[in-house]
Order: sequence, then structure tokens, then C-alpha cells
Amino acid sequence: MTSNLSFSPEFWSKKYDSDKTGWDVGEISRPLKAYIDQLENKELKILIPGAGNSYEAEYLFLNGFENVFVADLSQKPLQNLKNRVPGFPEAQLLNCNFFDLEDKFDLILEQTFFCALPVNSRPNYAKKMHELLTKEGVVAGLFFNFPLTENGPPFGGNKEEYLSYFSPYFEIEILEPCYNSIKPRKGNELFFKFKNR
Repeated sequence: MTSNLSFSPEFWSKKYDSDKTGWDVGEISRPLKAYIDQLENKELKILIPGAGNSYEAEYLFLNGFENVFVADLSQKPLQNLKNRVPGFPEAQLLNCNFFDLEDKFDLILEQTFFCALPVNSRPNYAKKMHELLTKEGVVAGLFFNFPLTENGPPFGGNKEEYLSYFSPYFEIEILEPCYNSIKPRKGNELFFKFKNR
């Protein structure tokens, strides 16, 4: 669970090359779509880290949220997004390590990135989220809700564990089981919304 392979561009690029992308459901995640649909401020500066093919970024951009940034270690999913949405700004496709980012965002959306990190990186993830968000910024998205396993990514976790990482930096507004997960993930996802302190 502490493998640095999760930080390797080659590791993730091979996943795309061999079509071993089980996390990719081929469309925007239902819980994130529901969350995005209630956002009113189209000027929000939004980051989607470890975004993969990022159907969420596509949905946001095509619905008038033009200030969306997508970060991924592998160039392949960034190119896949650009192929699907040719008008997506090149400068907002960030081929980098999330932990090297040094910008500020109003909203960060989490979708299958956290669960792919080595477990010993999770406290650093929470701290980095705090640093990347504006004072009133929000991180929202999905965590898996199943026991930790050596077999991953994805690696599991639970509500109590997640609270231990995020409570020092965030007001916990929502952390509850998803009611609108896709069938294969039903009962195994938590939706969360944390506001920066």
C-alpha cells in the first residue's frame, strides 16, 4: 500500500495502453453530476486532480464553467479529453504531480484520485488540498467506503479514517453514503463536501 508506483507516469500510461482502467465508467459520475448541477457560479476556478479521462471536466466546460483545470501524471488521459473537447484550453491541462501544484482554487473535485494514492500519502493529500484552496474554498467528491486492502489501487477506507485526515483543515459539511451511485459501486461510495478553514 505504500508503493511509489502510484506516482509513476509510466505506471498510469500502461494502464491506459492496456485498457486496464476499471475506475473509468465512461461518463460523468452521477453523484458529481448532481453536485455540479446545483453550482450557480460559473466563474469558479476548479481543479480536478488525478482526473483520468475527466468526464467531469468535459461536463463542466460544456456547461459554461470555463475556468476548469485538469491535472494528471499521465499525458494520455489529458489528450483523450482534448480529443473529445477540442476547445478545452491547453494551458488548463496540467501534466504534473498533484503535490507539485502551487495555485489557488475555489473548488476541487475528487473522483478516484485519493483512492489511488499510497495510503501513507493520505495525510499529505488533505494538507495539500487545504493549501490549494482559497480561504472559503471547497473540496467535494467521492471516497470509497470499503475495508483497506493490499490489493490496489484502488485502496479502500472508511469515514472515521477520512475524518482523521481532513478535520484539522476543514469544516466537515457532508460525509455520507451516496444515494445515487452506479450499480457496481452501490454501497461502496461516500459523498463528501468539506469547506476550507
